[in-house]
Amino acid sequence: MMSFSEFQRKLRFIQLRDSDREWFPKWVDGYARHFHLGPNDKLELDATRVTDFLRSLRDNRYPAWRRLQVAKALECYQRYVIGEPTMCFAEIFRTLQLIAQKEDINRRAGVDSISQSDRQLVAGEGNPGRSRDDEPEAVGRLRSRMRLLHHPKSTEDAYAAWIRRFAMFTNDDHLEQCGEAEIGAFLTHLAIERNVDAGTQNQAFSAIKFLVEKVDGRQLGFVNSMRAAESDYLPVVCSRDEVGVLLNGMAGMTRTMALVLYGSGLRHRECRTLRVKDVDFDTRQIVVRNGKGQKDRVTVLADGAIEPLRRQIASTRVLHTSDLDEGFGEVYLPFALTRKYRHAAREFGWQYVFPASRRSQDPRGEMIRRHHVHEKTFSDALKRARRRGGIDKHAVPHTLRHSFATHMLEDGADIRTVQELLGHKDVKTTMIYLHVMNRPGLAVTSPLDRMGARE
Repeated sequence: MMSFSEFQRKLRFIQLRDSDREWFPKWVDGYARHFHLGPNDKLELDATRVTDFLRSLRDNRYPAWRRLQVAKALECYQRYVIGEPTMCFAEIFRTLQLIAQKEDINRRAGVDSISQSDRQLVAGEGNPGRSRDDEPEAVGRLRSRMRLLHHPKSTEDAYAAWIRRFAMFTNDDHLEQCGEAEIGAFLTHLAIERNVDAGTQNQAFSAIKFLVEKVDGRQLGFVNSMRAAESDYLPVVCSRDEVGVLLNGMAGMTRTMALVLYGSGLRHRECRTLRVKDVDFDTRQIVVRNGKGQKDRVTVLADGAIEPLRRQIASTRVLHTSDLDEGFGEVYLPFALTRKYRHAAREFGWQYVFPASRRSQDPRGEMIRRHHVHEKTFSDALKRARRRGGIDKHAVPHTLRHSFATHMLEDGADIRTVQELLGHKDVKTTMIYLHVMNRPGLAVTSPLDRMGARE
């Protein structure tokens, strides 16, 4: 087992508060003494042992904020000394943060203890499923269920926002008794008083339906009657010249992202979350992992994007090497891949092709990582290029995907091929581009032109 003086030396190179740098070795030493480990014994971290140690501290009336510091110390020892993740501390962090917040509220109110239900929320006992203590209880249940079913964070945040609004509308944080009457009144409020469109109203209904059916296990009657009838939507498509203007109006990483979006037909999120290992220059392919509907697919890698992508990946490698030298370099891995592939989070192949400019704290845990580029980075760059180029169309990142599909069909590509490249479940979704494509062979002459009318 590594001496704690050596562990203390390693902590000097990690970004920590001075109090944590002082106490982390002490807590790891206390963990070893709790299990009567000698200097030559191997210090093992597993859920059973860590839970037992935290419970002993709780029984000795250590506050939750102190037990949270203990958990962070053990996680730090696992990361920088053991080097191989033997357990995930994210749930322990969330639980102890929740208890610490409630203890602080009780302390300010002059209450000396917390409820029995709160005392049961220790590591390994219960799952609050909440990342923020100021959210309604129903939102916590929703987040917990959506994370269990591996829904994207963007979907989770969108649904959580609607449940917060619904809880505020009904003045009920739990929403366990809400039914068709309350849901109908809320949707009517959105349509009449808030004047939202049909798509927004249906998204709100989908969030509430998920809470009622998938979280609380209740069935809603007359479901279809609550959905608003959406109008037929024609996507905004830029011409080839307009796409060229947009590309010329961007530089660096954002231009490379535009080349990938238009050249491969990726969604904005799929481009941002693209990993280095999923770009295959030899076969001219990009593998899209966990796309919409949690499906994988393969799409084309345009020749014009190859060299910019090579330069971008080389830049990412330099950034990743710098992170590793500073004691960081781990990237977020979905599902249980961190436990299955213990060193994958530090491998370059798993890094994002388009990383953020700085490291940040994982919104679902305590880990400091370099995430992918923020969604506003590219959208803002595209907006500036559109304005400089004098393009009046409301072009957004998804417009480049629409343009990819439309121009492929104009060039004679089979619609089934385009469907597979885009990852559409139904060919009817792909057929919408037939209505906006420019087909000279089927051009229609206006009767005004046949009259030869002039100004």
